[in-house]
Amino acid sequence: MSELLKQSEPADGVAVLTLNRPERKNALSVALRDAVSDALDKIAADTALAPESAADTVRAIVLTGAGDTFCAGFDLREFEIADPEFQKQLWASSDRFHRRCLTFPLPIIAAINGAALAGGFDLAVMCDLRVAARTAWFSHPELAFSEVVYGPLHELVGCGVARELALTGRRVEADEALRIGLVNRIVEPDATVAAALDLARDIARAPRAVVIAMKRKIIDRAGIATGATLDL
Repeated sequence: MSELLKQSEPADGVAVLTLNRPERKNALSVALRDAVSDALDKIAADTALAPESAADTVRAIVLTGAGDTFCAGFDLREFEIADPEFQKQLWASSDRFHRRCLTFPLPIIAAINGAALAGGFDLAVMCDLRVAARTAWFSHPELAFSEVVYGPLHELVGCGVARELALTGRRVEADEALRIGLVNRIVEPDATVAAALDLARDIARAPRAVVIAMKRKIIDRAGIATGATLDL
């Protein structure tokens, strides 16, 4: 496992993934995106191969960020690298990351321990459920220079709210996020991961086959295209 992403040993059917770039507010570099995609790929593969009775088989994921920020979005310094080959790698990494998160066959619960900005907002929305710290907030500041990933947000909060947030980039505090359905619950900051784990364990009590079948229905019903990042 990359030092950019921490992964706990599965317990009670739940594994915890922690974005681990607190010095960069957990900005999603190519390396961090690839680490997330690799980890989810491996969990999906291990889950498919393990017997149903295996005690350590993962049935739900908790995803959080190290430090005081959930995720500040893509690492903008990488967009300044002029090398064409690196830029191809950057966008290929982005497309794979979004596809993997959106089609992961098990539920992902975001433990949003702080600000979720731009691509970090997208990451929170691409999870199935969201537990937010009372101090968490959300915004799409990237609209000042790029398109916003829209489809997953629209599917979650509906067209009226999604259009406003995508077109204005305004800040949404935790209380409002709960009111508009952007998050499922809010808790005190030091209880964020614990509350997300409780929710994940509730899910993980179901047989793995049931959890996978339910997630397949969720993916099918969402109807979100999983092509290039800026097509979402």
